[in-house]
Amino acid sequence: MTRSMEKSISTFSALLYMLLPLTFATKPPSNVTALFVFGDSTVDPGNNNYIPTTARADHLPYGRDLPNHEPSGRNTNGKLVTDFLASYLGLKELLPAYLDPRLSEKELISGVSFASAGMGLDEITCRRSNVLNMSTQLDNFDEAVKRMQRMFGPGETMRIVSDAIFILSAGTNDMLVNAYNLRIGRSNISVTEFHDFLLQNTQLIIQRLYEVGARKIAIVGHPPIGCLPLQVTLSGKFPRSCIDSQNKDSQDFNSKLGLLLSTLQSNLTEDTKLNFLDIYTPVMDMINEPASFGFETTLRGCCGTGLFELGSSCNIFSPTCPDASKYVFFDAVHPSEAASEHVSKTMYESLARMIA
Repeated sequence: MTRSMEKSISTFSALLYMLLPLTFATKPPSNVTALFVFGDSTVDPGNNNYIPTTARADHLPYGRDLPNHEPSGRNTNGKLVTDFLASYLGLKELLPAYLDPRLSEKELISGVSFASAGMGLDEITCRRSNVLNMSTQLDNFDEAVKRMQRMFGPGETMRIVSDAIFILSAGTNDMLVNAYNLRIGRSNISVTEFHDFLLQNTQLIIQRLYEVGARKIAIVGHPPIGCLPLQVTLSGKFPRSCIDSQNKDSQDFNSKLGLLLSTLQSNLTEDTKLNFLDIYTPVMDMINEPASFGFETTLRGCCGTGLFELGSSCNIFSPTCPDASKYVFFDAVHPSEAASEHVSKTMYESLARMIA
């Protein structure tokens, strides 16, 4: 494919992203009862605020562009992808954290996030940051089901669960911790073998969700990890550019994930839908053609130098860009609200096909 063809496709994609919410957000599907989310910092709205971990975003400049301009625990300047999805589905404007003690049953039945920043599909990843592993997140969902049963009865609770959308977004931390940067505990296996290990764990999660009544399950693939500002910085590449080998790893993982979901789909009941949510393509589109999406800076975050700051190192003492909507990334790992909005539009298009 020629460079001019790639540019035309990317520009067309940008136009689609801008038009999609005008169609879907005004007519949300009436057959979706709730959105339940599991995973890592890409979908954690603040659960880590309530556990003893340093993996937190409960301080400015995180949250500065939320409606109240206060940090919520989201690892970005504003909304997460799942906040936008909840809005497009007609459920709520912000998807709350399950561990928030203010969470009411009314909020619970239309969806919450059980995610925990720093989490991975590998237990070693979770122990490093003392965060909620997948087993604990699923246990919390079981607890949530019991809460709903006490309030609304078993029948209504099962209806809510079976007509809800379940999203899992995890795996990037595993690659950062155990495959590329720190190599904690998994230095004796190849990237391909590690991918297979993560996919085995993903399959177990899908099976457990299915057993508790989930029938609409979507799994987010890996982003272009080699384009994360932190990874570009650690590579020492100058001028700054994405790490092709790491992006190829992400593509390989996503291909395997798609195949796994297709195989599992054929063995489940007809009313069960498994969906692969592509994050790689929309992020690469924004990086390759930033101007088409209103961005000016791609491989550097808005917070601090934009080279390595995230979590506690992105704080009130860090100089930040005046307009985060011009940046694909807010810190050295996490997308800005503007980038998340673009990603959410492509994901919603995929979800809409699943629930049609």
